Parts: sequence; structure tokens; C-alpha cells
Amino acid sequence: MFSSIGLIGAGTMGSAVLQAAAKGAPEAALYCSNRTPAKAQALAQQLGGQAVDNAAVARTCSLIFLGVKPQMMAGVLADLAPILAQRTDRFVLASMAAGLDAQAIQTLAGGKYPVICLMPNTPVAVGAGVVQYYGVDTTQEELDAFQTLMAPAGLVDSIEPHLLPAASGVSGCGPAFCALFIEALADGGVACGLPRAKALAYAAQMVEGTAKLMMEKGLHPGQLKDGVCSPGGTTIQGVRVLEERGFRAAAMDAVIATFEKSQSLGK
Repeated sequence: MFSSIGLIGAGTMGSAVLQAAAKGAPEAALYCSNRTPAKAQALAQQLGGQAVDNAAVARTCSLIFLGVKPQMMAGVLADLAPILAQRTDRFVLASMAAGLDAQAIQTLAGGKYPVICLMPNTPVAVGAGVVQYYGVDTTQEELDAFQTLMAPAGLVDSIEPHLLPAASGVSGCGPAFCALFIEALADGGVACGLPRAKALAYAAQMVEGTAKLMMEKGLHPGQLKDGVCSPGGTTIQGVRVLEERGFRAAAMDAVIATFEKSQSLGK
């Protein structure tokens, strides 16, 4: 359905999303722009698309991904509003900006255009990510097409608009928290004598395997934890230390902090 797909803002997240979209719609024409043209050119070359400016994306594409930071969105859309207003064909704006809901994007863009708000995470670049989304003034056909388009990204899930900031704190920001955990486990292994490369590989594979086991077997995390904690064994002692240091409370507070920050960005 989306014959031409454009990306404004070829940063880490925007580039990852366009890589997934290129797999979901291999016949679509791809366009990307960035304030540093070299980034757009590199991405376009990688995906077989064209590096253009923001105006060309706004003028041409049937689906326009806005990979722009929230604080920069107003300025970018102010420049594009006259171009969008001149279009007579239907197009969809797809925003990844935390804290800006669909109505805010419409206001900044100068019209009640169809808008999809999405929250991807960086693992979409390797097909193992999470993308939550909702649409405003979109058709069911457009939402279905978007679901199909993003399927190569990983788990793609329609969500109620008011839940998107909370989802962002879990899966959007979560890779950073998970990376900290992996690094910390590896540091512990290094402290105990493991070579760093091996410690990092073991920790990363363990996280991937635990998540896969939970999802494929339909197990609650508590079941997985209990299955490793033998009575009087080593693992329960590690769990005890994590509990003493407030591990779970810290993880919960991290998600809540991202949620509160996201709420403040929209004010």
C-alpha cells in the first residue's frame, strides 16, 4: 500500500526502522534525509534508496517516518507544513518522537493528516525488536499495511495511545538498561578471572536465551528464577544480594523515570 517510504532523520532509531521497512516492502521506493547528508547517503546506499532533502521526502512519500528528536520536531514540521498543505494525494506521517502524541504532530504539521505514532527500539535493526503503535485519522487498511510493513522488525503491537509512554519505558528504553545489566555481569566475570570477550559473550547469550526460553515456553520470570535457585545453592545467594541492593526496585524506578520524562516532553 505504501509505494514510497521516506525517513526524515537518519539517526540510530530512524535508520533501524527504515531497515525493517525496506524488508517489509521490498518493492517500495525509499528516500531518506538527514541534517548531516553523509548519514542519509550511507543509509540510502545500504538500502538501495535515494538520499534527498526533507522537502523531497515531504513532497514525495506516501509514508513519512519522522525520526526527529522531540525538541526539534516543531522546527522541522514548520518548514514542511507548506509543502504538505500543497499535496492532493493521501499520505501518512509516522512519528517516533517521545512525548508528542498524534494530535501534537497534526498541529505542528498544520493539518489533520493521518498520523501513526510508534515506539520502536534499537533491536528492530536485527529483526528482534519491539514496535508499539497507534493511529489517528488513519484507515484500518493503513494500519494493517503498517503492521505488515514493520513485521520484519520483530514484535509489532497495536496499543492504546495513553499506554505508549509506559511501553516506551519498558521496551524503548529497556535496551539501555539491559546493556547495563550485561556489562555489569561481564564485569563481575572479569573480576573473577574471565577474559572480557568471553564474559561479554556469555552474558549476552544468557540474556538472549533466557528471554527465548520464557517466551517459547510461556513461563513466568519467577518460574525461571525458581528453576535455577537450588536449595542452599549458589544462585540463591546471588539473588539475595540483588534483593538486598534493591535490584528490582531500581529497575522499576528506571521505567517510571522514563515515563515521567516522556510525560513532561509533551507539555
